[in-house]
Parts: sequence; structure tokens; C-alpha cells
Amino acid sequence: MRNIKLVIEYDGKEFNGWQKQPNKLNIQGTIEKAIEQITGEEIELSASGRTDSGVHALRTSG
Repeated sequence: MRNIKLVIEYDGKEFNGWQKQPNKLNIQGTIEKAIEQITGEEIELSASGRTDSGVHALRTSG
């Protein structure tokens, strides 16, 4: 197993927040699916924070 740090920004207006939820579009599930399509590996993201529905994320430091 390996750990990879991702720093992301996103426009959340079409999403129902960060955390995976059944039958709802969310950031975590969308990124996990994209990584699986690229690498062929099923992964689960761990986040240092989360957002509510319709909220955007902008990298401001680090």
C-alpha cells in the first residue's frame, strides 16, 4: 500500500458535499472513481476536512 497526498480545488455547486452518500453526487466518490479508472485500483480517500452541499474548496496555502 502507498500513500499519496492530493491537494484539490473544486466548484461544489453540483455536489452534495464531500462525504460519500448513497444515490447522491459527492466529491469523495467522484474522485475515488476517477482514480480507479486511471489506476485500476479501488481506493478510499481520507480527508482532513469536508464541505456541505454546494460549497466550493479553494487551496489557499501549503
